[in-house]
Amino acid sequence: MNSPGASKALWVGIAGTAVTALGILVSGQTAVATSWLVGFGFWAAMAIGMLMMIVIWHVFDSSWSVALRRQFEHGIAAFPWLALMLLPLILASYFGKRDIVWPWMNPLHPVFSGRTVSTDVLYEKKEAFLNLPLFTAMSIGFFAIWIGLSYRLRKASFTQDVDGDVKWTHRMRFTAAYGIPAVALTLTAAAIYWFKSLEYHWFSTMYGVWYFSDCARGAISLGVIIMLWLYERGDFKGILKRDHLWAIGQLMLTFTVFWAYISYDQYFLIWNANVPEETFWYNIREYGDWWYVSLFLVFGNFLLPFLLLLSYRYKVTHRTIRRIAYLILLVIFVDIAYNILPALKDQNGNPLAFFSIRLVWSITSVIGVGGFCVAAYLRSLPTTKLIPIHDPRIAECLNHDD
Repeated sequence: MNSPGASKALWVGIAGTAVTALGILVSGQTAVATSWLVGFGFWAAMAIGMLMMIVIWHVFDSSWSVALRRQFEHGIAAFPWLALMLLPLILASYFGKRDIVWPWMNPLHPVFSGRTVSTDVLYEKKEAFLNLPLFTAMSIGFFAIWIGLSYRLRKASFTQDVDGDVKWTHRMRFTAAYGIPAVALTLTAAAIYWFKSLEYHWFSTMYGVWYFSDCARGAISLGVIIMLWLYERGDFKGILKRDHLWAIGQLMLTFTVFWAYISYDQYFLIWNANVPEETFWYNIREYGDWWYVSLFLVFGNFLLPFLLLLSYRYKVTHRTIRRIAYLILLVIFVDIAYNILPALKDQNGNPLAFFSIRLVWSITSVIGVGGFCVAAYLRSLPTTKLIPIHDPRIAECLNHDD
């Protein structure tokens, strides 16, 4: 089933993708492909976060989330589209410029002191892990697991709307029980392969947890925007209560603090150890305008949303919580760009400026990939009930006290 909104979103995705592709004529293949990875990484975080929240809610038998869960189930319909969005980067690595995004894919890519990747001792130690065939196979495996889990969860939930059999609830909980470690391991490996390996000399044991924090916060914030949109058009009237917003606002606050904890720990441990193979990653992000981006992340990604979300009134006021959600999505975009774009360096080894034409291609990439993801959500939305009407906890959810 299709809808006019889905068609419009699809055209937005096509337009954003086309504009990004035209950027090759201005900035070159590598700059545009790396910017495309920013857009892909942003929307992949939204989908992975939605999947993770679904399985967490099932395992903890969360009653307040039942009515809200359905919108997340529609959101994870985007995984096949996201797999398609990554495909051009992989194909280009095989049939085009091998190091179009990931330098280690080209043995002749210059590293430092006249050396190349093939003669770099650090790459030799990681070659068994960092090679194009395994990268491809692992990426296929990530999406196979995410799509498989999404299919099982969506099928059980949607089928329960029809027959009301409680067995579907048990099946969803069983799927969620092994889904949590499966998603946790795959999102960690995906973050390492897709983003961290851009600068493969770097070491960090906390990188996967950093990406999880963005996944969770992004999914929750996007969920707030979706639910308030449904409320304003009349679908969620009588369903969305103040305590629902308070509960999901608490999660937004929790993962804001979690992001700060992980980011601070990673920085502190690397600064304290003072090992060159680790410190260089932060050194290049304190160069030029990247220093101001770093400060923006400290205040915009943590301090401001943290202070706002401490307020009960802000969490339950529609206009305010929506603005906070938009702020969080903005800083997640900047955070992902902060992790990806400095991999592009000038001839002196310094990262290219953040405020440049490359930022335009990152924005058009977010629009392009986002158009396809939104289209997937809107196509799924009318295919089933607005809320899981036969879930055993639905009455408790709808009677959640104000």
